[in-house]
Amino acid sequence: MRKKLYPKDIPAVQRFFGAILSFWGIVSFTSTFFVIFLPSMFCYLVPGKKGQWWFILISKFWMRNWLRLMGCGVTVKGTKNFAEGKAYIVTCNHNALIDVPLSSPFIPGPNKTIAKSTFTKVPIFGWYYRKGSVILDRNSEVSKRKSYEEMKQVLADGMHMCIYPEGTRNKTKEPLKPFYDGAFKLAVDTNTAVIPAVILNTALAQPIHVPFYFWPHKLAIHFLSPIESTGKTSKELKEEVFEVMKAYYEHN
Repeated sequence: MRKKLYPKDIPAVQRFFGAILSFWGIVSFTSTFFVIFLPSMFCYLVPGKKGQWWFILISKFWMRNWLRLMGCGVTVKGTKNFAEGKAYIVTCNHNALIDVPLSSPFIPGPNKTIAKSTFTKVPIFGWYYRKGSVILDRNSEVSKRKSYEEMKQVLADGMHMCIYPEGTRNKTKEPLKPFYDGAFKLAVDTNTAVIPAVILNTALAQPIHVPFYFWPHKLAIHFLSPIESTGKTSKELKEEVFEVMKAYYEHN
């Protein structure tokens, strides 16, 4: 497994061009967003699962083309692990902001992501952000309870829930941070299987310890075999998913 990158690991010339690419990332992300904004807002007019299906399709089109502009190819493996007509909780590792364009848009079928309330305050983008997310304010117990019930409803409506069980980006030297309980309690409470998803190479494209830097890499998201929650405690399920994701990440 490759170590995480620090400023001292990157030559000064590469850091200079990495900063230019980071700026290009912001410009290209913003400009392409305005291309898909109106079509994505029409999805609000289509109720339920069908509207979310269209929203994810538009998001996938946007993200795949934006990542091409950033020089990043995308490989997606394991979509056959999603049984047709069945909802899953998809757990992703989290190393960089660019993980987000590699998770929800590339999960096959309609889905929502648990997301912080911060970006809902961004003008215009906040409307798009809300459509794709179950919003959580971590400082509010009321919000936590409400978001939990909303996630249960997403699953009941036949849509997948995408969750980052590490909570925040992994700044440690370990492959994964310890997982929080939420995703696995939700799985047990709703009798929903978990599909572990391992995101690869985003820590190299956008190292968390190197500010305002981006470098093109081949990116990937691999969906692993479902892990059933039936007959398990949330702690047992959490430990099982953690070990599966850790072993796969280290091997790849």
